[in-house]
Amino acid sequence: MLDEVNEKSRVRLALKAAQLYYLQDLTMDAIGDELKVSRSSVSRLLQMAKDRGIVEFKIHSPEDAPRRMATEIKKRYGVNAHLVPVAESASPIDRLDRVALTAARMLTNFFFSGMTMGVAWGSTTAAVSRNLAPRPLRDSRVVQLNGAGNTFTTGVTYSGEILRRFGEAYGATVEQFPVPAFFDDPSAKETLWRERSTKRILDIQSSMDVALFGLGASNSEVPSQVYTAGYLSPDDQKSLNEGGIVGDIATVFYRADGSSDGIALNNRSTGPSLDVIRAVPRKICVIAGPSRLPSLKGALAGKYISDLIIDDGTAAALLEEN
Repeated sequence: MLDEVNEKSRVRLALKAAQLYYLQDLTMDAIGDELKVSRSSVSRLLQMAKDRGIVEFKIHSPEDAPRRMATEIKKRYGVNAHLVPVAESASPIDRLDRVALTAARMLTNFFFSGMTMGVAWGSTTAAVSRNLAPRPLRDSRVVQLNGAGNTFTTGVTYSGEILRRFGEAYGATVEQFPVPAFFDDPSAKETLWRERSTKRILDIQSSMDVALFGLGASNSEVPSQVYTAGYLSPDDQKSLNEGGIVGDIATVFYRADGSSDGIALNNRSTGPSLDVIRAVPRKICVIAGPSRLPSLKGALAGKYISDLIIDDGTAAALLEEN
């Protein structure tokens, strides 16, 4: 129906949807009923309201340099960059904490009542979860993107704690995904993926409004859990090194050009395919430290990011490399 109305009518609908959503706190389903459009159309109208400047969320910096860098990143990569000022002398942990705190506060600009947010467990999202400010929403949902079990642990305690913090902060329903991070045999994954209980989680993931993730990297200053916590065997590590892998999103690996096809380990991974990530309307990547630049550049090449929350030093290094 939305595609059948003219541009002027779509703008009016976007304005009405924004008023109902941001000023009256109606759910997306309720807005759809009132405007006689589908829930997905409501999501598109709200995005249109942001894109057209009907709705704006801004932090005005007195410094020109961050704004110029954000503008240049948008020009080169087509992503919205949000730069976090961090002293050059800051330790890697302090740098991550500063960026994670900003990301936690900025989530209020992206996650609203009636939405579903996918969260990939890891060092970065764990730091974000520790800094969340309570903001109860209605009919919102948080879903785990990838399993966390390995041969040493179920991973439920670690991933569950991250998800619990998000659920408590937003009053959201939490959907955990209690499966291994990687299966030993791809056929075992294929079998489990046909089960109705598993398909329910996969269906939730496929309809996410927001995805929140950090980027895995083998040489990161703040160690990536997937590379250091017993998830990868020596053979796995060797295959990644030989395959030119630069990083992962939710334990799904990709190369410097952003491609992920033909990577054997991805056939055993329980994370969503990167095509699923690419299709999410809002893809929020949180990254701190120049050691993750190769991973970031690969993710940008793959178009897996719409919003980038990054420290200013790493942003400067990204621009200097091109």
